[in-house]
Amino acid sequence: MTTPHALDRVRVVFELFDADGNGHIEPEDFDLMGSRTVAAVPAAGDAATARLLDAFQRYWKTLETELDTDGDGRVSFEEFQAVVLSPERFDSTVDEFAEALADMGDPDGDGFVDRPEFLALMTAIGFDEANIEALFDAFEPVEGDRIPVATWADGIRDYYRPEKSGIPGDRLTDASDR
Repeated sequence: MTTPHALDRVRVVFELFDADGNGHIEPEDFDLMGSRTVAAVPAAGDAATARLLDAFQRYWKTLETELDTDGDGRVSFEEFQAVVLSPERFDSTVDEFAEALADMGDPDGDGFVDRPEFLALMTAIGFDEANIEALFDAFEPVEGDRIPVATWADGIRDYYRPEKSGIPGDRLTDASDR
């Protein structure tokens, strides 16, 4: 069952993926978002950077293959809503993206994402700073103001699950009940 929060999350993701703001998701949007995101953590190694850029490209190709119903090489919001209705079509792509993004936030490889890297990456993607801070806090940071990489990756996966409600990721929408 799709929750109201899932619909809010889908709208937020669509708006972020539409990095140039033209009302459609296109390959150039993923290039733009990818370059902004890797620039946000310059200390990340080449392997982490390449992995994240590859994940962005795979994400685009999956959206194009699964959702571009009219074959125009771009995805409208109407087409994008199918993410909520059929999340299983995107599980492996979301898994890859979640792991790559969370790993990008751990440039020293200690298994934790520090708040500054988390904020930098999420800001580069386009989320609002107050919402990012609320999300990080919802992940219940451990000593040193950091969260486990796995916690963030799991949080990304949950964000794309339409049956989930009351998850930390709901803090990224203005409609969340904080």
